[in-house]
Amino acid sequence: MDRITESRPKAYERIAKAIRYIETNFQNQPDLNEVASAVNLSAFHFQRLFTEWTGLSPKKFLQHLSVAHAKSHLRQSNASLLETAFEVGFSGPSRLHDLFVTIEAMTPGEYKNEGASLSFDYEIAETPMGRVLLASTSKGLSHLTFIESEAEALDAFRQEFPQAKLREASNTHHENALKFFRADWSTLERSRLHLKASPFQLKVWQCLLHVPTDRFETYGSLAKAIDKPKAARAVGSAVGANPVAYLIPCHRVIRANGEFGGYRWGVNRKKMLISWDASISHTSIFSK
Repeated sequence: MDRITESRPKAYERIAKAIRYIETNFQNQPDLNEVASAVNLSAFHFQRLFTEWTGLSPKKFLQHLSVAHAKSHLRQSNASLLETAFEVGFSGPSRLHDLFVTIEAMTPGEYKNEGASLSFDYEIAETPMGRVLLASTSKGLSHLTFIESEAEALDAFRQEFPQAKLREASNTHHENALKFFRADWSTLERSRLHLKASPFQLKVWQCLLHVPTDRFETYGSLAKAIDKPKAARAVGSAVGANPVAYLIPCHRVIRANGEFGGYRWGVNRKKMLISWDASISHTSIFSK
């Protein structure tokens, strides 16, 4: 049988049952065949149906669930990395380490110390599109986010890096980033970024860096560009997680039907940025 011919409610029940099974048994790290058997499907059909409904393969779903539990365990106890690895059903800390790096873009130890080894300069600045919070390490720019409330923006940043050292200060990373909001780009220098991201997110953001000011991409076209044609939904999540506005131009991503779609910092600001792109793409700064 090549296709699963059952009603959507029935398919939903199967997926819900599979999710409950994985959540209950994740510490045993069940494989594809075990979960498929629990919902009375072949491994092939279950893999396809689960991915269609959740946007993740069963293996990826189990990995994210395992990391989420490990994060909770690291935060709420003084457990060692070895003990945490055993807690989520791994044979040792090396697999936990690799999974953390892949999904969280940091090691379990770095997550446990909540950024204690990091030092950020930050400042609030004005742009034609509103106020922004900039934050950077010595390695490069980490955040450029549009804000409504300075206090709320700083609080959200501190929640992401609770133990990091923060210093209110300007630096060359901030100054160079702000030049992108000026009409004359003649003094721009190469910008360096220091980002916390998964390899998949970095791949999507790197692809966005090549989108010119006079063009748009869709989530589907980005998925094809990174050789993941079926991952449009995951691409959308990566686009929405972009922490560096404008420099990583996620505002140039629209829906396949031509609609603007959503934007992390508001659809009206997205329209303003697109208009800004249109105005600067015809100036002499892009002349050869």
